[in-house]
Amino acid sequence: MPYLLLRGLSHSASAFLLLLLTACAEAPAQPLAIVQSAAPASPAVSAPKPPLSFEEWRMLLRSDAIAAGIDAELFDRTFAGITLDPRVVTSDSSQPEFTRPVWEYIDGAVSVSRVAQGRLLKAQHRPTLKAIRSAYAVDHEVLIAIWGMESNFGSNIGSHNVIRSLATLAYDGRRQVFWRSQLLAALQILQAGDGPEQGLIGSWAGAMGQTQFMPTTFNQHAVDFDGDGRRDLWGSAPDALASAAHYLQASGWENGQPWGFEVNLPQGFDYALADPEVRRSLTQWRELGVKPTRAIDANDTSLATLFLPAGHRGPAFLLLNNFRSILRYNNSTAYALAIGLLSDALDGNPGVQAAWPRNDRQLGRSERIELQELLASKGYEPGPADGIIGANTRKAVRAFQQSLGQPADGYPSHQLLEQLR
Repeated sequence: MPYLLLRGLSHSASAFLLLLLTACAEAPAQPLAIVQSAAPASPAVSAPKPPLSFEEWRMLLRSDAIAAGIDAELFDRTFAGITLDPRVVTSDSSQPEFTRPVWEYIDGAVSVSRVAQGRLLKAQHRPTLKAIRSAYAVDHEVLIAIWGMESNFGSNIGSHNVIRSLATLAYDGRRQVFWRSQLLAALQILQAGDGPEQGLIGSWAGAMGQTQFMPTTFNQHAVDFDGDGRRDLWGSAPDALASAAHYLQASGWENGQPWGFEVNLPQGFDYALADPEVRRSLTQWRELGVKPTRAIDANDTSLATLFLPAGHRGPAFLLLNNFRSILRYNNSTAYALAIGLLSDALDGNPGVQAAWPRNDRQLGRSERIELQELLASKGYEPGPADGIIGANTRKAVRAFQQSLGQPADGYPSHQLLEQLR
């Protein structure tokens, strides 16, 4: 899901920006009167405009929605009784100190019960899945895996009023322009008659249905596969699964090809090659001594990257193009890896063979920020100290590891932080 960041905008500044973007909202209120200082020598100072109230903001949104083709009566009916939801603002601004290690996330995603239920549903929906594969050329297993991960096979689609959540985020969230675009898209869904009778229900962030589509994704990729005239991702498994297939197809899914696979690395391997910018053919990886842990049916000319989710002491994977397609669905490598491993399990393949370094203590958010600050102080350019371990931070970690003569896997361990200290 793409996000556009607008931090620190006041509501009045946001409203002004919206006016520039749409050129169809009402004129802003006139500035407050000039306030004179008590000291004669001081110049006159304009008092800042107060922030817009939610009602004033809603009226600006109404003008923009009508200009975008939304029926005025539908808008008024939809927003009747809508208030801000403080739980949503809390969820949007919360940044937990600790996150789950990748192996715990994988354990939960590929649990015995989820695999068993997924296999049962795969058999139950086989005719539908065959029809979906014929229409969109996407494999059965990855669709069942997404269905299981996103909503536990349709049993947990969320309980938030999507209009209320998105209105709260568009008015008082950290990414107001993005959330406003999602809110207008949600109104378009209602106008098209695709929402359920009880209204749009979803997550606190507005993801909807059994495959948790954001409203803009819904408008672009949701399909009516059961032929009832509605794109119903809430109550129709065929619509939800086919919509996910349509999205993956648009993201470049290659039917019949693996997402990736676990590999064994040779002694003395250069772990600095585990860099997302290093893409080599499967033939080239094989020439470096990288071997699959099981038989794989894949094109030798396919390009792949090496992925070490827990550093050189954990499992290693070669990632192919279909992994990138899953990332389009959710831009988290842990999520995409879980989808891939769950789809493998649904197809009867064994799980991860190498041991995870389960005794490793994970860095908390404040420690990750400290790691980035220390790397920057030593000239390694990890990017902003935000606690997010992205490509730049991993590159900086690899450079520091190389300076110490250690395996340059880019993994930010607690031991590495101690060495930086």
